[in-house]
Amino acid sequence: MARVTVYSTGTCPICDKTKSLLTKWQIPYQEVRVDLDRTALKEMLELTNHARTVPQLAIDDRWIGGFNELTEMHMEGELDALMEG
Repeated sequence: MARVTVYSTGTCPICDKTKSLLTKWQIPYQEVRVDLDRTALKEMLELTNHARTVPQLAIDDRWIGGFNELTEMHMEGELDALMEG
């Protein structure tokens, strides 16, 4: 089971970039399309304190933010440490 959840839409280029980076970094993820599933949208809004943009990412059901936060965590080595834990 993937520990990373990517909340996305089908028309979001940054979502595609995020998923490509996770694949490149060999981090498995589960994509949740909030444009196709109202329940998933509600779940994302509750998890993220009503974030209005995608992608939104969670690791082990803990919200970490969006694309910028993901790349910052990777550059600072925090992502590797989190994924190992």
